[in-house]
Formats: sequence, C-alpha cells, structure tokens
Amino acid sequence: MRILGIIPARYASTRFPAKALADIGGKSMIRRVYEQARKATQLDQVIVATDDERILNHVKHFGGQAVMTSENHHSGTDRCFEALSKTGDYEYVINIQGDEPFISPEPIDSLAAVLDGVTELATLVKIVDNEDILFNVNVPKAVLNKRKEVMYFSRQTIPYLRNAAQPEWLDSHVFYKHIGIYAYRSDVLAEITKLPVSGLEKAEALEQLRWLENGYAIKAVITSDDSHGVDTPDDLERVTRKFLS
Repeated sequence: MRILGIIPARYASTRFPAKALADIGGKSMIRRVYEQARKATQLDQVIVATDDERILNHVKHFGGQAVMTSENHHSGTDRCFEALSKTGDYEYVINIQGDEPFISPEPIDSLAAVLDGVTELATLVKIVDNEDILFNVNVPKAVLNKRKEVMYFSRQTIPYLRNAAQPEWLDSHVFYKHIGIYAYRSDVLAEITKLPVSGLEKAEALEQLRWLENGYAIKAVITSDDSHGVDTPDDLERVTRKFLS
C-alpha cells in the first residue's frame, strides 16, 4: 500500500493567526510537525497542504514538500483531497494535524498498519484515564463495536452509565477519547468530500459523523499516545514547557 501523509496548514486562525509559522524552540510549528511525520516508517511521502504562499515558501525553504490548495476549504479533509489530486497515485492518505508539533511517529505507523485495501477509513482513539477528559465537552469521545469500528462520536460522555454514580464511571466502563488523525482510502476520500453536511454533523460539530451517517465504516486504532494540539498562544506556551523545558 502506498500511503501519503498530508499535513493541512491554513494561515488564518481566529484564535491564533499564523500559528503554523509560530516559533517553538527555534523551529516553526509546521516544521516540527513535518519532521515528526517524516519519521513514520509507513509513509511513502509527506507533504504540507496550505492555502498561503508564506507557509508554502517556508516549508520549501527548510527542505520540505508542499502544495498550494484553495483558501475556500471548510475542513482538512477537503484540503487533503485537493492535495492528493495534485501529488500522485496513492492507495491511502493519512491526515496529520498541523498543530501537533510534538506528534510521535508511532501512532501514525499504527494507523497505517490497518490500511489493507479493504479498510475505508481509520482513526485513533485513546482510553480515557481521568475525569477531566471524560466530562470535558470540548474533547470528542468514541464508542466502538466488537470489530473495533466506531459506532458514534460525541462531545458528551458516551455511553451514559445509568446505574453508576459519575465518580465511579471510569472504574465501571472503558471510555475512549478521539485522537483526530484520519486515514482515508483514496476512492473513499473522493466520495466523502462530495457529501452534504449531515444532521448529526451539525448537531455535534464533528465532520466524521457525516461519514458514519452515510454508511462508511471507520476503523479505530487504540493508541497510548495522547494529542497535544495547539489552538491558542496559551496552548503553545503549555506544550513548549512540557516538551522543551
């Protein structure tokens, strides 16, 4: 299987403009993501898909590969499809978040390991181990079936444990946090970018629900690695202290 790693990187951001170019210990955020992704042994190529020439030129300056994409895309999935169409023939695409400067290559390889030509879509989940995550509506959760496919995603805590007090939930059931890295089979990627926004997607503001609502199967890969995304300057300060101090 030929697998293309794509890092979508927009310049505009309401909470943190130009965060892709933010300095983190002498390297830009996008460079750190790119260099970490390049360590994944299962990716045949890694490219940055951007909507801004400043990011494009910066990536090329440090020796990376990048392509320009439309500034009108509503999601990283849409940007990935355009980037794939400009890059070459790959059976799968892995969408790597452009705001994870310290992402480990291991979960990327774990995700790639389930891409067998049959799998339509795949993503990462992590077992929830603390209540702050479990009851945080800003952290999407996933429910899996016995085949390790995602049945549903929600910002709420799912499932609801009717016969247990909330302080007992973590000891009574295995809950999963969704880690937002996606793998798409290339033909499926082409299909899902043509789907209209769905009712469940609108309700939860989670684009992956559109795929489930239209009957696509999403394979879940359980990882022990956590996500450390950067949405604000405060997040940047936090991850910098954690990884570089």
